[in-house]
Amino acid sequence: KLQAKGVTIEVHTPEAPNQLLKVLGDVAFPLLVIAGLLFFRSQAGGAGGPMGMMGQSKAKVMMTPETGVKFDDVAGIDEAKEELTEIVDFLKAPERFVKVGAKIPKGVLLTGPPGTGKTLMAKALAGESGVPF
Repeated sequence: KLQAKGVTIEVHTPEAPNQLLKVLGDVAFPLLVIAGLLFFRSQAGGAGGPMGMMGQSKAKVMMTPETGVKFDDVAGIDEAKEELTEIVDFLKAPERFVKVGAKIPKGVLLTGPPGTGKTLMAKALAGESGVPF
């Protein structure tokens, strides 16, 4: 119908795409993705785990060894104070205890009902031994 109305139709075959650009696109895209993932991992601190643990905390420990609380400030609990003075001695002079085979304690577990002075005792322990609380 179009030719009857005098419309000319031209058909062209498409040009063949450049094979070099096609190969370059197939290689460049995965390399860009890998480079982006490595960049995000390095920004997260590079600390192992899945994707470098992106939500990792940047908190720092504030070193304030002087708590202002000593064992004299804690009333009662004399037996617990005696036990904790051994830990204070160990923290002040660990070489004496290591010679006889003692290991450095990873921590101290204070148990008891609320309001019995566990936190005050822990502050006193830190204050006596000169370590941060």
